[in-house]
Formats: sequence, C-alpha cells, structure tokens
Amino acid sequence: MSDSQPWRNPRPAPSFSEIRAKTPMPRGVARLWAWWPAILWSGVIFTASMDTFSAEHTKWFFEPILRWLIPGLAQSQYDFIHHVIRKCAHFAEYFAYCILLYRAVRAHRTGWRWIWGIAALLIAAGYSVTDEFHQSFVASRTASPYDSLLDTTGAFVALVVLWVWFRRRRAGGTPASSFE
Repeated sequence: MSDSQPWRNPRPAPSFSEIRAKTPMPRGVARLWAWWPAILWSGVIFTASMDTFSAEHTKWFFEPILRWLIPGLAQSQYDFIHHVIRKCAHFAEYFAYCILLYRAVRAHRTGWRWIWGIAALLIAAGYSVTDEFHQSFVASRTASPYDSLLDTTGAFVALVVLWVWFRRRRAGGTPASSFE
C-alpha cells in the first residue's frame, strides 16, 4: 500500500509540555507571574479600606445574619461580635497577603530562605501602614496604629506557619518546592 500523501510528516504535533520545556518563560513574564496574586490581593485590601467596608456599612450585612443565628442577641453583644469579626478580617487579609508576598519574593526558586520571609513581612507591614494612612482620608474610616499592628501580626503568623510548613516538608523528605 503506497502512501497517498507523502508530504505529510508522520510525527504527531508536539504536546504542550514538550513545547513548554523547550521555550523558557521570559524573565519579565516569570516575575509578573510570581507577583500578580500579591498585587491583586493588595488591590482587595485597598478596596476593603474604602467607605463601602466601614463599620457602618458592614453592620447592615452582619446584623441580620447574627440576629438570625442568635435571636436573643443584645445590641452590646452584637457590637462586640461585629468588632471581633472586623478585627479577624484584618488579621486574615494580611495573613493571606504575607503568604502571597512570600510566593512572589521567592519567585520560581525552591525552599525556604529567611531573607525571603523577612522581605515579605516587611512589605506587608509597610503596606499596612500605608493602608491605615489611606483610611485617614476616608470620612467613615479611622486610621489606627493598633489595626496596623494587628495586620502585621497576621503577616508574622503567616510567616511562622510557612516556616513550620517548609521545615516539616524538609524533615519528611518531601521537596518543599511544591508550594506555589
């Protein structure tokens, strides 16, 4: 049987993994790829610092939910729970931010380095201070050094969690490079 199409290449088209292995990502694209989640999250934090997420506005979101969950809730109890939820949000947003910053600072390198962790912590703490400064210009918000301290504490706890995670991965023989 003769080949009716002799000009065709019998080799199939290369797979995506073959192409990707032979074409390295440009350095600028690699850096952007590492930083975009942290940049996006800093935008989320900035948005949360605006009037829309002030205590007066979030109160109308949380109050019906809490009153439904706990019908006999006194106003003072509700105010306390609302305050705790807002402070937990400060902690959690900077916890996540520090993890994303560590990923960005580390770029595509593997493992744990204290210098990467400290850089992520300092960036998060600096952004926390500028975030509170931004809130001083929003009429319905107040700037508080205690909120900045709470934000930085959330970032520090994230750094400790990352350190423990990488240390356990290394001790267990699992490569720590899977954190991305």
